[in-house]
Amino acid sequence: MLIGEFRHTIDDKNRLSLPAKFRKEMGKTVVVTPGLDSCLFIFTMKEWEKISGRLSAGDSSMLQADNRGFNRYLLGGAVEAEVDAAGRMLLPEYIRERAKLESNKVVFIGVGDRAELWDEKVWDVYRAEVENRAGTLAEKLGAAGVK
Repeated sequence: MLIGEFRHTIDDKNRLSLPAKFRKEMGKTVVVTPGLDSCLFIFTMKEWEKISGRLSAGDSSMLQADNRGFNRYLLGGAVEAEVDAAGRMLLPEYIRERAKLESNKVVFIGVGDRAELWDEKVWDVYRAEVENRAGTLAEKLGAAGVK
Protein backbone atom coordinates (compact mmCIF):
# COMPACT_ATOMS: atom_id res chain seq x y z
CA MET A 1 0.00 0.00 0.00
CA LEU A 2 1.32 3.44 -0.94
CA ILE A 3 0.92 5.99 1.85
CA GLY A 4 2.62 9.16 2.99
CA GLU A 5 3.71 12.56 1.71
CA PHE A 6 7.16 13.14 0.22
CA ARG A 7 8.63 16.35 -1.20
CA HIS A 8 11.02 16.04 -4.14
CA THR A 9 12.57 18.10 -6.93
CA ILE A 10 12.45 17.60 -10.69
CA ASP A 11 15.95 18.05 -12.13
CA ASP A 12 16.83 20.08 -15.22
CA LYS A 13 16.53 16.94 -17.39
CA ASN A 14 12.91 16.34 -16.25
CA ARG A 15 13.96 13.41 -14.06
CA LEU A 16 12.31 12.75 -10.75
CA SER A 17 13.21 10.30 -8.00
CA LEU A 18 10.46 8.11 -6.63
CA PRO A 19 10.31 8.17 -2.84
CA ALA A 20 12.49 5.37 -1.47
CA LYS A 21 9.44 3.89 0.33
CA PHE A 22 7.60 3.55 -3.02
CA ARG A 23 10.39 2.10 -5.18
CA LYS A 24 10.15 -1.57 -4.28
CA GLU A 25 6.36 -1.67 -4.48
CA MET A 26 6.17 0.27 -7.74
CA GLY A 27 8.78 -1.75 -9.64
CA LYS A 28 10.92 -0.90 -12.66
CA THR A 29 8.13 0.45 -14.86
CA VAL A 30 5.25 2.68 -13.81
CA VAL A 31 2.39 4.32 -15.68
CA VAL A 32 2.00 8.08 -15.31
CA THR A 33 -1.28 9.60 -16.41
CA PRO A 34 -3.16 12.85 -15.96
CA GLY A 35 -5.09 12.63 -12.72
CA LEU A 36 -7.85 14.67 -11.19
CA ASP A 37 -7.61 17.93 -9.22
CA SER A 38 -4.46 19.06 -11.09
CA CYS A 39 -2.19 16.15 -10.24
CA LEU A 40 -0.68 13.14 -11.99
CA PHE A 41 -1.60 9.58 -11.09
CA ILE A 42 1.25 7.05 -10.94
CA PHE A 43 0.29 3.38 -11.07
CA THR A 44 2.21 0.13 -10.86
CA MET A 45 1.90 -1.93 -14.03
CA LYS A 46 -0.28 -4.45 -12.18
CA GLU A 47 -2.66 -1.77 -10.90
CA TRP A 48 -2.72 -0.05 -14.31
CA GLU A 49 -3.85 -3.29 -15.96
CA LYS A 50 -6.76 -3.47 -13.49
CA ILE A 51 -7.73 0.20 -14.01
CA SER A 52 -7.48 0.14 -17.79
CA GLY A 53 -9.39 -3.15 -17.90
CA ARG A 54 -12.25 -1.73 -15.85
CA LEU A 55 -12.41 1.43 -17.95
CA SER A 56 -12.63 -0.42 -21.23
CA ALA A 57 -14.86 -3.27 -20.01
CA GLY A 58 -18.38 -3.73 -21.25
CA ASP A 59 -20.15 -2.89 -24.45
CA SER A 60 -21.16 0.57 -23.30
CA SER A 61 -17.63 1.97 -22.88
CA MET A 62 -17.41 2.87 -26.59
CA LEU A 63 -21.03 3.86 -26.92
CA GLN A 64 -21.33 6.37 -24.07
CA ALA A 65 -19.82 9.83 -24.56
CA ASP A 66 -18.76 10.21 -20.92
CA ASN A 67 -16.91 6.88 -21.01
CA ARG A 68 -15.18 7.75 -24.27
CA GLY A 69 -14.16 11.15 -22.98
CA PHE A 70 -12.76 9.88 -19.69
CA ASN A 71 -10.95 6.99 -21.41
CA ARG A 72 -9.35 9.44 -23.82
CA TYR A 73 -8.31 11.65 -20.92
CA LEU A 74 -6.86 8.92 -18.70
CA LEU A 75 -5.71 6.26 -21.17
CA GLY A 76 -4.75 8.58 -24.02
CA GLY A 77 -2.64 10.76 -21.76
CA ALA A 78 -0.79 7.87 -20.12
CA VAL A 79 2.88 7.09 -20.54
CA GLU A 80 5.00 4.18 -19.32
CA ALA A 81 8.04 5.43 -17.42
CA GLU A 82 11.09 3.32 -16.71
CA VAL A 83 12.56 3.66 -13.22
CA ASP A 84 16.37 3.58 -13.38
CA ALA A 85 18.76 2.03 -10.84
CA ALA A 86 18.83 5.33 -8.90
CA GLY A 87 15.03 5.29 -8.60
CA ARG A 88 14.51 8.11 -11.13
CA MET A 89 11.97 8.35 -13.89
CA LEU A 90 11.68 10.77 -16.79
CA LEU A 91 8.58 12.97 -16.95
CA PRO A 92 7.74 13.97 -20.52
CA GLU A 93 7.12 17.70 -20.88
CA TYR A 94 3.54 17.22 -22.11
CA ILE A 95 2.59 15.34 -18.95
CA ARG A 96 4.17 18.01 -16.74
CA GLU A 97 2.08 20.61 -18.54
CA ARG A 98 -1.13 18.60 -18.14
CA ALA A 99 -0.66 18.59 -14.35
CA LYS A 100 0.55 22.19 -14.20
CA LEU A 101 3.87 21.19 -12.65
CA GLU A 102 5.24 24.67 -13.15
CA SER A 103 7.99 24.66 -10.55
CA ASN A 104 10.54 21.93 -9.97
CA LYS A 105 9.24 21.40 -6.43
CA VAL A 106 6.72 18.58 -6.26
CA VAL A 107 4.99 16.40 -3.70
CA PHE A 108 4.32 12.67 -3.94
CA ILE A 109 1.22 11.51 -2.10
CA GLY A 110 0.59 7.82 -1.49
CA VAL A 111 -3.14 7.09 -1.69
CA GLY A 112 -3.31 3.32 -1.39
CA ASP A 113 -3.41 1.86 -4.90
CA ARG A 114 -1.55 4.73 -6.57
CA ALA A 115 0.77 7.64 -5.99
CA GLU A 116 -0.15 11.17 -6.93
CA LEU A 117 2.30 13.83 -8.03
CA TRP A 118 1.43 17.46 -7.30
CA ASP A 119 3.06 20.82 -7.83
CA GLU A 120 4.14 21.77 -4.30
CA LYS A 121 2.22 25.07 -4.16
CA VAL A 122 -0.95 23.53 -5.62
CA TRP A 123 -0.75 20.65 -3.11
CA ASP A 124 -0.27 22.96 -0.13
CA VAL A 125 -3.41 24.95 -1.06
CA TYR A 126 -5.45 21.82 -1.79
CA ARG A 127 -4.37 20.08 1.43
CA ALA A 128 -5.29 23.14 3.52
CA GLU A 129 -8.75 23.26 1.91
CA VAL A 130 -9.38 19.56 2.61
CA GLU A 131 -8.10 19.86 6.18
CA ASN A 132 -10.57 22.70 6.79
CA ARG A 133 -13.42 20.51 5.55
CA ALA A 134 -12.29 17.19 7.09
CA GLY A 135 -15.11 17.06 9.67
CA THR A 136 -17.79 17.77 7.07
CA LEU A 137 -16.30 15.23 4.66
CA ALA A 138 -16.24 12.59 7.42
CA GLU A 139 -19.92 13.23 8.18
CA LYS A 140 -20.83 12.85 4.49
CA LEU A 141 -18.94 9.58 4.27
CA GLY A 142 -20.64 8.35 7.44
CA ALA A 143 -24.05 9.26 6.05
CA ALA A 144 -23.19 7.30 2.90
CA GLY A 145 -22.43 4.20 5.01
CA VAL A 146 -18.64 4.41 5.18
CA LYS A 147 -17.46 3.51 8.67
